[in-house]
Amino acid sequence: MSKLIAVAGKGGTGKTTFTAILLRELVKNKKAAILAVDADPNANLNEALGLEVDTTISDAVDEVKSGQTIPSGMTKEAFMKWRLSQALIETQYIDLLVMGVPEGSGCYCYPNNLLRDHLASLRDNYDYVVTDNEAGLEHLSRQVIQNVDYLFIISDASARGIRSAGRVNQIVKNLSTPVKKVYLIVTKTMEQGIDDLMDEIKATGVELIGTIPYDPMVAEFDLKSKPLFDLPDGSVAVQAVREIIQKTGI
Repeated sequence: MSKLIAVAGKGGTGKTTFTAILLRELVKNKKAAILAVDADPNANLNEALGLEVDTTISDAVDEVKSGQTIPSGMTKEAFMKWRLSQALIETQYIDLLVMGVPEGSGCYCYPNNLLRDHLASLRDNYDYVVTDNEAGLEHLSRQVIQNVDYLFIISDASARGIRSAGRVNQIVKNLSTPVKKVYLIVTKTMEQGIDDLMDEIKATGVELIGTIPYDPMVAEFDLKSKPLFDLPDGSVAVQAVREIIQKTGI
C-alpha cells in the first residue's frame, strides 16, 4: 500500500517549494515510484518540477459534465477514464496529475466520484502519492483524495501565517476522510529563529516537526525560473526537508 502525503497551507508560505523538495528527496533517497498531484487551483507544482502540462483533471471533468465531446457509443465512465489517463504526465522518476480549476457551475458529484475511484486505483501503482493542496483542503473534504498518512501544514514565520495554519488544522478535524498524522512546518525562518512565535504555534494544536530557513538558492531559482527539483544538496532548504523526512520516518 502506498503512503499518501498531503501538503497544505495558504498561498505564499512555501508550500509548493516544500512539496518539490520533498519529491526531490524521495526520488534521490528512496528510489521509489511516485505520483505527484497538484490539487491547488493556483497550480505551479509542474514548474517547480520542470514539467509541461497540456491537460488537467478539470478539463476532463468539464467535458464529462457537458457531455458534448463524448464520442457516440462511449459511456461517460469510459470517456472519463480515457481522459484521466491522458492527463497523467509520466516521467522517469515522477508522474504528475494537475487538478486544475473547474470552469462550469453546478454539481460535480458524478465526475468527482469517478475521479476518486481513478485516484484510488492509481495509488496501487506507486510507493508514494504526494498532493499539493489548497488551504481549504477542498479535494480532501470532497473525499476525492482519501486516507492521508501524513499531512504537513505549511506556514511562514509570521503570527498571521501560524494562525492560518491553525485554521487549516480545524478544517482537518472536521474532515470525514482519515488523516493519520498532522505536522506543522514553519518556513522562511531567519537567524533569530521562531522563539517569539512559540505561543502561537502551541495554540494551533499541531506538532511542530521542523523549520525551513530562508534559502537564497530558492530565491535565485525562482527568479531564473529554474526547477526547484534541481536544487543542489548544499541548499539549506534541501537539508532542512531531509531532516524533516528523517524525523517523520516517511
